[in-house]
Amino acid sequence: MAARRYEPRGFPRQVLDSGQSLLVVFAGLLLIAAVAQTAVAGVKDVRAAVAFGALIAFGELLRLTMPGDRETAPIAMAGALAYALLLRIGNDPARQSAQQVIAVTALGMIIGALPHLAVGRPARLPAMAARLLAVACVAAIFRPLANASLIGSRWWSELPVMVSLVIVAWLVEAVIAALIRTDALRARFGVTLLDELRVQLPLGAAVGASAILIAFAAEIMGLWAVAVFTAPLLVTQVALRRYAGIRATYLQTVRALARVTEIGGYVEAGHSARVSRLSVAIGRELGMPEPQLLELEYAALMHDIGQLSLRDPIPGGATVLVVREEQRRIAEYGAEVIEQAGVLDAVADIVRRQSDPCRPAGRGQEPPLSSRIIRAANAFDDLVGSSVEPSRAAAAVQRLRLDTASEYDPRVVEALSRLVSRRSVLGL
Repeated sequence: MAARRYEPRGFPRQVLDSGQSLLVVFAGLLLIAAVAQTAVAGVKDVRAAVAFGALIAFGELLRLTMPGDRETAPIAMAGALAYALLLRIGNDPARQSAQQVIAVTALGMIIGALPHLAVGRPARLPAMAARLLAVACVAAIFRPLANASLIGSRWWSELPVMVSLVIVAWLVEAVIAALIRTDALRARFGVTLLDELRVQLPLGAAVGASAILIAFAAEIMGLWAVAVFTAPLLVTQVALRRYAGIRATYLQTVRALARVTEIGGYVEAGHSARVSRLSVAIGRELGMPEPQLLELEYAALMHDIGQLSLRDPIPGGATVLVVREEQRRIAEYGAEVIEQAGVLDAVADIVRRQSDPCRPAGRGQEPPLSSRIIRAANAFDDLVGSSVEPSRAAAAVQRLRLDTASEYDPRVVEALSRLVSRRSVLGL
């Protein structure tokens, strides 16, 4: 069977599961209700609604993808939160209802997403729904208070309320995103939530600060504040897009290097990609945080690069079948090659320790968890290869389980066993 091209597991781009579908349906119903109530009550301050709607659409047009296949639209989010937190435009009080904020936000998002659909990009409806619900929470709390003049007339009494609601919006979006990723990646919710909070915190702080600045500046500058205070966020987004592009290029380079051993005939085609996918799946099963998973992915992709030092390739590239000294020499050479990059020292150490048994003899230090995962994943793939037969996978797990007394980490093997029993391995 031909090996499939390696792609990191992420969210399905076209097919939604039941949880994501429910989220999108709920957001759609919220939109319909908000538009209907706004149409009945009439639009308050059409100029402001158009200005903020245009900003939201512009932000959705410039949405970007963050590490982990996360979609974000910082400019759109800042504009929507600012519209929800608006108190005055010049000398005139802002009187838009929560329903109007939701309607303007949703319509701006839809308009901004249309060009993406026109060129064949996915709509990413769950991410849009999460952002809409976060804004809806802020509007539902703040607008009734503002329209009833229950918010203080001084900035020092208004600011704490705004900051608190911006934090609420950030938490709502992060929790929804974590729930989606937990289901899609079969990871632990606690670990996924911490990853979301860590990744979104810097950008969330910038979005929240921009939204509050726009809301306050509108009292002095009018609607010009929308353009003036969006510019810094635009610069930040350009920098983030460049960083994401560099990171993607870096990962592609690592994948290309990983294929050198396949092209040279040292390992079976697709072996490095399969070991990488399986290692990351085991890491998620064990609750590893995302930064460690990224290092694990890099190390697993390049775990066999040390075989280039061999005069004659190992039959089938199965290092599990060679003696311990040869395994260590291959691992050491691979680590030395990786260290030449100068920026992957942690990855090099993982590769170097992959040949060490789980319980070293004497007083040897236990290998890092990532090394233990790669050792088990590599042995499993050496035994199974590209086969998709459940019986063969189960037999390979049983063979690894027999060596957990010294060679393989029992926790890693049991995590692999759970993946096999769920047949998750076959879908990697």
